[in-house]
Amino acid sequence: MATVIKPGLADELRAYGSADVDKCFNCGNCSAVCVHSEAPHIIPRRSMHALQLGLEDKLKGSLEPWMCYYCGECSEQCPKEAEPGETMMSMRRWLTSKYDFSGLSGLFYRSPAWEVIAIILAALLTGIGFVLFGTLRGGSFSAYDGENAFLPAHYVHRFDWTMAIVLVILLGINVMRMWRNVMGGSGAGIGSYLSALPQLPYQFFTQAKYKQCERSRPWAVHLALMLSYVTMLILIMFFLYRMQSGPAIDWRVHAFGYLASIGLIAAVILNIRGRLKKDSPQHAHSHESDWMFLYLLLYVAVTGLLQNFLHRSGLDAAANAMYVIHLMGVVPMLVLEVPFGKWAHLAYRPLAIYFARVQALALETEAANAEKAASRAAAESTAA
Repeated sequence: MATVIKPGLADELRAYGSADVDKCFNCGNCSAVCVHSEAPHIIPRRSMHALQLGLEDKLKGSLEPWMCYYCGECSEQCPKEAEPGETMMSMRRWLTSKYDFSGLSGLFYRSPAWEVIAIILAALLTGIGFVLFGTLRGGSFSAYDGENAFLPAHYVHRFDWTMAIVLVILLGINVMRMWRNVMGGSGAGIGSYLSALPQLPYQFFTQAKYKQCERSRPWAVHLALMLSYVTMLILIMFFLYRMQSGPAIDWRVHAFGYLASIGLIAAVILNIRGRLKKDSPQHAHSHESDWMFLYLLLYVAVTGLLQNFLHRSGLDAAANAMYVIHLMGVVPMLVLEVPFGKWAHLAYRPLAIYFARVQALALETEAANAEKAASRAAAESTAA
């Protein structure tokens, strides 16, 4: 197959936040200091070189951008200040847009104004929809629990599951597109996929490869952020009735909810502080999508805590109002940011590590089969 070169690829990546890749002269310092750089994944030098050459198909099928955790070592060691870490970050945004069948990811990353408009529109529709629903069904705005509740838990629970199904479908289609780009023609058998499968939950819940980076604090903050979010998602999807019951506190679920809320707020504040102070290489540059990601998380965590406090205090009307305000942030985050924005990294990164392991196992199997075939051929030649 002929190699297709796209001359304007580096310019295209600049719209996704890449640094001046033209400064890079492929000295290899970045890969020398990267703990994740090992054959066949030479990070970030190989991706930087492919970008410079305009090898679009090679980049689309590459796993290397997802194996970079932007610890900043490569950018610090770059003698030309080419910011390879930031360029790898831009590649992840670009890849997210290439996996996305809808085109929304690319639109949001290239034009932050459209992302803001979409989020505001989704928030307004959510708020209007819940207010109309609570009013038309005859619920009392001053009742949070019981038969006259403005937003009964079982209705909200059905809405949550509907959103979850929509989210799984959207993200599932994009994941399949990722698989096709990365694994299409790899020749990996079902055995390789099954053998590598434990890597998927392990990498998702531990972010173990990130911990290998020299700087441990970003890993700890990232892990706290991810686990806090997943905890809240599990509580909402499976324990909403207990979460909304009250005003007495059910510590069996609320203890986890409070810890997750604290984890979210603390991690977001640390990230905002770092980006404002620019006190580390990974915070030296901030794309608009980074800020939107942090603001939405903070909004959802704070409004969720306020809603809980108002309900426990017996201020049901205020609690209902805050619940609607809270949902106005939850819905845009789940239907827009998770499948099409930065939250999608939670799926793509562990999948990339999983696919890399599948590829490695497939190569090992291929080598073993070739060795067996050679041994068999040698034995048959000797016998003849």
